[in-house]
Amino acid sequence: MAEQKTITIIDTFGFFFRSFYALPPLRNQEGFPTGLLTGFLNFIASIEKDHATDYLVFALDAKGPSFRMDIDANYKAHREEAPQDLKLQLPIAIEWIKKMGFATLEKTGYEADDVIATVAKLSREAGLHVTIVSHDKDLFQLIDDGNIVLLDAIKRKKMDETACIEKYGITPKQFIDYQALLGDSADNVPGVKGIGKVTAEKLLKTYKSLDTLYANIDTVEPKRIKELLITYKEDAIRSKQLVSLADDVFSSLDLHDFDLPQHPFLSIVEELHHYEMHAQLRVLKAKGMLEAVVAPVKKTSQNVSFEAVLLDTKEALFEVIEHITPQTRVAFDTETTGLDVHRDTLVGFSFAFQEGKAYYVPFGHHYLGVGAQVDRTTAKEALERILQAQVVGHNLKFDLGFVERFLGTRVAFYADTMIMAWLVDSSARVGLDALAQSAFGHTMISFSSTVKKGENFSTVPLEEATRYAAEDAYITWKLYDFLLEKLHSRGGEALIQEAKTVEFPFVRTLLAIEQNGIKVDVPFLSSLQQEFKKELDGLVQAIYELAGESFNINSPKQLGGILFEKLSLPVQKKGKTGYSTDEKVLHALIEAHPLVPKLLEYREAFKLYSTYIEPLLALGCAHEQQTIFTSFLHTGTATGRLSSKNPNLQNIPTRSEQGRRIRSAFIAREGCALIGIDYSQIELRLLAHYSQDPVLVESFQSGKDIHLQTAVKLFGEEEAAQKRHIAKTVNFGLLYGMGANKLGDTLGIANKEAKAIIEAYFASFPTVKTFLSSIAQQSEEQGYVQTLLGRRRWFDYDNAPPMMKAAYKREAVNTVFQGSAADLIKLSMNKIQALIEAEQLPVKMLLQIHDELIFEAPIQEANAYAARFASIMEGIFPLSVPLACSVAVGSSWGALK
Repeated sequence: MAEQKTITIIDTFGFFFRSFYALPPLRNQEGFPTGLLTGFLNFIASIEKDHATDYLVFALDAKGPSFRMDIDANYKAHREEAPQDLKLQLPIAIEWIKKMGFATLEKTGYEADDVIATVAKLSREAGLHVTIVSHDKDLFQLIDDGNIVLLDAIKRKKMDETACIEKYGITPKQFIDYQALLGDSADNVPGVKGIGKVTAEKLLKTYKSLDTLYANIDTVEPKRIKELLITYKEDAIRSKQLVSLADDVFSSLDLHDFDLPQHPFLSIVEELHHYEMHAQLRVLKAKGMLEAVVAPVKKTSQNVSFEAVLLDTKEALFEVIEHITPQTRVAFDTETTGLDVHRDTLVGFSFAFQEGKAYYVPFGHHYLGVGAQVDRTTAKEALERILQAQVVGHNLKFDLGFVERFLGTRVAFYADTMIMAWLVDSSARVGLDALAQSAFGHTMISFSSTVKKGENFSTVPLEEATRYAAEDAYITWKLYDFLLEKLHSRGGEALIQEAKTVEFPFVRTLLAIEQNGIKVDVPFLSSLQQEFKKELDGLVQAIYELAGESFNINSPKQLGGILFEKLSLPVQKKGKTGYSTDEKVLHALIEAHPLVPKLLEYREAFKLYSTYIEPLLALGCAHEQQTIFTSFLHTGTATGRLSSKNPNLQNIPTRSEQGRRIRSAFIAREGCALIGIDYSQIELRLLAHYSQDPVLVESFQSGKDIHLQTAVKLFGEEEAAQKRHIAKTVNFGLLYGMGANKLGDTLGIANKEAKAIIEAYFASFPTVKTFLSSIAQQSEEQGYVQTLLGRRRWFDYDNAPPMMKAAYKREAVNTVFQGSAADLIKLSMNKIQALIEAEQLPVKMLLQIHDELIFEAPIQEANAYAARFASIMEGIFPLSVPLACSVAVGSSWGALK
């Protein structure tokens, strides 16, 4: 079995404070304080030697108030100001973290401790061992022996459960209640006045928890303590809310974001000199790294060395591009004032087409004393010349959006290295920084070290801008050959052809969709907002009344305490992080207490309000045509399915009436209608195509109800109609590895009965079972699976523990079907978009929601276009069973279902 991986989470400000007070008041020759910086760098240098870890992240406090201010406005209201020397060093240390390539994590409305609690919980669920670098007592509640420990990096001492008991006399699980009794004057946590450490320890040894203590308040001795507890009960409860850490700040994390950078000190060499960090400089010099890094206009690493050239006159620019022909491969990148193509503008562009050199052309920098730049007319003329070559870019969809708006014309391109990297390994990180590191051992200049906080690229000095921008272009130029060779080795010419004929054209298709946007009904959303606000306020009050107290309803920890300790409801599931309060648990308890159905109502309403209604309303109001523009992530999933962000329009719920109402807020523009075309049962048709199961094939070829046919096979003619819903769940569930437990939970039946249904299914469809087993087996033997168009997903079975191998086999089956379905929808989208452009049709493709496409067309012609596009989708690829689509036309997205 592979060794358990570890993650280290740094309590950033806590660590810096401790470093500041642990070391003497050091200063450089200019008199600037450096003690905190020295302690920080010593820790970074010791990570590999003393604190070996697979992942590392620095948790930060977000600016602005936390949710605890809603609980108590006096929380942290009177904290003493930090010493000036400490305040001078803090921003430098945080900047160094980012410059060195370490991950940071923060969330508005939460404190670093909440971020730490969440990362610790999610890491434990992923099977990692967690070390939290902090001396903060507030984090003792997270200690879980063998799984989560605290580390005092200054004393190099690990704090586990034994250490907690030795120091405080109570266990980590009691620590929240301990703090609730004691309070914390530094943070304005009131506690119970008159109760000190000794009394708090005695009370918890006797009563175990705060809730049990108050449930047996009449037995407390001496009388004075009992009276204090009664008098200050509200303070104790409020204090518990204040000190309880939220462990649901994020729903998921990509651990690859927390990979350790190689040679972190390389990116801060100038700072090391300035602040006289001689120990780190000696190490770099001993490794032969120092000279290469400090070269003024070259960026050098293990395999990358180039000159960054500023082209700030028309003469110099055209002298260079004279050497570019239509056959020249040119890597191209843009610099902009921001990420919004509708509001932000181009600042400059970079390009590279030869070994050892890359160029930056500025024309939109604005700051006092800015040097020479080319004018916009010259920039346009040069761009038009360069873009006639074989243009290669990284995430070109972003660059093309800005360039085409700038030039007012469509631009062709040759290849996108981000798409190539994703085709090489769809599970790996495909950002330029990560690829530079993995392909060449090269650490890129970070954006955060180039652009000051609160500013944009137009304020970056030209020399720095040249180094940063030229590096992007040059690394992209180098990556093309590197990735082309990888594609050859991993899929041969077929995979390269798939890139050229499907994936690269799909970049243009997505760009068109993003530029079209979709209109929203702002008055309708505003009405929904008020309606949901009122509903949520009523639900909150009802929940507080049923619980007998107010608490943070969105905190699983506090909710678990209410349900399973105060109300004594039967515990359904308890992990090492506390009681589970997920949907499954609440549904199991729905008859146990009237509070539970109210909680379920609240959760659905709160999710719809916070995730969809408020953000969509804000975006709609921000655009004069009340149009929303989402961004589609081409490489966002390993299977090939699209995801979207800012906002995510692919996860708007459809099962609930409330969720469907939100879809009704997406409307057609005046004089137009929306068209929805949805592939019908696409994964099951692919299963029939691949497995050649005679019942499935015959059912689809003859147009029979596949779920009813399955029900007949499982339950007989008489019960088939009544049990069709079970057959439908089984049909789809088994494609994605649904076992007896999951099937039983989904259908609300006993596991034994669910197991019997699965066995009956595979007995009825033996070729299906054989085929599904063969996918899992081949994935292990070959190390990959392949979709309909030849895209491959790779699995590292050699280095995977048994649980991970089982997950790989489920993902392998998932990839074949979901990935092949993604192939089909991409082919259809490319063909329809090409038709729209070639015939200049008055139609816009607006959205892709997995197997569904949404279009906008003139009302009178909508039905005709719908039939034409559905025909294209049904004939897009020859399968052994027919593809089928359902079609709907309506005034809103909600009306299409």
